[in-house]
Amino acid sequence: MDRRLELHQILKNILGSSNVYFQPPENIKLKYPCIIYERSSMHTRHANNSKYINKVRYGMQLISDTPENDKVNELLALPYCSYDRFYVVDGLNHDSFTIFY
Repeated sequence: MDRRLELHQILKNILGSSNVYFQPPENIKLKYPCIIYERSSMHTRHANNSKYINKVRYGMQLISDTPENDKVNELLALPYCSYDRFYVVDGLNHDSFTIFY
């Protein structure tokens, strides 16, 4: 299975709904709470003059209409996931993460 699709399924399981979006177009109507994620870069390790690991870095936002969300800790339990910041836009609460997968 494609690694991104694997991550997508993990995020759906954590959220408990299908409101998980990969780089959604601007005209899509989001349902909250939701997770939006996008590819931001790639991390490559080399040894013996060859690549031996590639990890894609994703920026991820958990968006909710409540400021406290229990899914934050579940997302932070994922390997290589770190918390970036919290912010509010148009009355919606955004918890921002970085994850390598």
